[in-house]
Amino acid sequence: MMKKNAVIFDVDGTLWDSCQAVTNAWNTAISKYAPQQQISVTVERVRGFMGKTTEEIGAALFPDMAFEKMLSLMQQCGKEEEVEIAKNGGILFEDLENTLKILSQKYDLYIVSNCQAGYIEAFFGYHKLGHYFKDYENSGRTGKPKGENIQLILQRNPIAKALYIGDTQGDYEASKIAGIPFIYAEYGFGTVNASVPCAKSMKEIPALVESILQC
Repeated sequence: MMKKNAVIFDVDGTLWDSCQAVTNAWNTAISKYAPQQQISVTVERVRGFMGKTTEEIGAALFPDMAFEKMLSLMQQCGKEEEVEIAKNGGILFEDLENTLKILSQKYDLYIVSNCQAGYIEAFFGYHKLGHYFKDYENSGRTGKPKGENIQLILQRNPIAKALYIGDTQGDYEASKIAGIPFIYAEYGFGTVNASVPCAKSMKEIPALVESILQC
């Protein structure tokens, strides 16, 4: 099979903003399954968690809860996210679909995220964008960190060269582990402490990809 160059995307803060949907879902799950916690999660706090694994988020939200109980509650939060996203979706970043159309004419597109299993499927289901992507992976399905999941995508697909696009320091570190170049989605939620190509908007991504993968 002929190998193609590839663009691998993070999801939250790179393709869309689902913070309101996630906030609604978490508060619903907490009120249903852990009302004794008496906490209400805010959009701002959710935004700060984007890019982290389920275990990391749960430990921060419920530091005094037993691990197994915390993990069970976070799984319920994830299920509520899927319900909320299936109903209401999220906010796609401006020019997302047009950017995907442009890139998909020359490159194969993939997704790797630290989200739970079912999250990317919910994103695809509501916004009808799944046909642009050849494959995807997440830590919820594999139990592996993002860098290793990028490596899985590289191993099981016919990829010649690839780069990763994300919006956090963790995304950058994952690209280093996978051994591929990185583009910082500066329009997203996080920051990156490294000298790397930056996209201030989705519109800038195709030219940056071209400059890296065609050299």
